[in-house]
Amino acid sequence: MSRLSLLPVTIPHAASGIDAAAFTDICLTSCKRLPAMRRTLEARHLDRLVAAGAWTDAALALIAIELPDWQLRRLIFDEGEWHCALSTERSMPDWLDDAVEAHHADLATAILHAFCSAVDRTGPSHLTAVPTAVASHGDFTPVSCENYC
Repeated sequence: MSRLSLLPVTIPHAASGIDAAAFTDICLTSCKRLPAMRRTLEARHLDRLVAAGAWTDAALALIAIELPDWQLRRLIFDEGEWHCALSTERSMPDWLDDAVEAHHADLATAILHAFCSAVDRTGPSHLTAVPTAVASHGDFTPVSCENYC
């Protein structure tokens, strides 16, 4: 069983590709920044791409909005499947880079699989994460630092 099949998002595996319901499901379950950016030019452009059914362009726009540090590193068509790699270090050689990779017969679906893997690897967004501090009282001894002279 592949790692992609364990993701909470359901991406169609048919060769016909993606549809508006599946794309919306991906946005609702994976995106942390997009709801806060609904009124921006980029989000309106993404809405127009989805309405037009331009799934490949919409997937790339979603990556630009949701994962600004990630870039498309490699996109190859080989033996009937698209292989997509996303990376945060584009200038690094392939063999040193820790890119996320996905493949599918449909181009947009391969890009969205890689997007979901990148979101999974990135973890919680700084916009939604709540910082926690663990105080261990055994690690220090209180000392009075007042100078009454």
